[in-house]
Amino acid sequence: MGKIIMITGATSGFGKATALKFAAEGYDVIITGRRKDLLVQLENELAAGTGARVLALCFDVRKRDEVAGTLSSLPEEWKDISILVNNAGLAVGLDHVDTGDIDDWERMIDTNVKGLLYVTRAIAPLMVSRGSGHIFNIGSIAGKEAYENGNVYCATKSAVDSLSKSMRIDLLRNNIRVTHIAPGMAETEFSLVRFKGDEKRAGSVYTGIDALTADDIAGIIYYCASLPAHVCINDLVVTPTQQAGVNHNYRKS
Repeated sequence: MGKIIMITGATSGFGKATALKFAAEGYDVIITGRRKDLLVQLENELAAGTGARVLALCFDVRKRDEVAGTLSSLPEEWKDISILVNNAGLAVGLDHVDTGDIDDWERMIDTNVKGLLYVTRAIAPLMVSRGSGHIFNIGSIAGKEAYENGNVYCATKSAVDSLSKSMRIDLLRNNIRVTHIAPGMAETEFSLVRFKGDEKRAGSVYTGIDALTADDIAGIIYYCASLPAHVCINDLVVTPTQQAGVNHNYRKS
């Protein structure tokens, strides 16, 4: 087998684009997600379009037992994972903290923080035993700057930022690179999920903005992964040219 990349949340957005990019570049790909139908579609698309070897794993990163059970049972030929992309994550709801939906909070905390930890705990030892690897944690500009109504989402992405720094230190002796990528406005399913399927409200988020695309982020991940082994980009904030911060953007009329 060739180099192996594992991507969580691979059924849409950044995850799907990353799977397509790396498969096209000759990687074998482990794709994971909750939506089995979309996983199967992507598996077929990757195999037909690139000829890459693909392993599709259907589980929910929020469920510790599912993560541990699935990843502890990886076939031997799929354990030599060179790159882990902790992409699974979401924002849901947009309310002041005094009126927020606690179920939304728990969904974000369980996915964005605990899910990332569960997967990393399962895969990092494989990299440590080999003495090499590269972990990408997909955060957000919201983890760098808080904004009104962002409260819990901002907190979870701030945690991803801090965890990435800690991982980098913890795994330094093992020759493992850790890269935190914090995108700004990116037009994927992000806002549709946040607004629980309200297409009109989701679409208005990007009005007048030439937003980032999933392919942009996939290309950046590939660039970082392709650098010489002695080079590690630790932290990268990426925004559209029209955005300078969470509260600073220029919308074309």
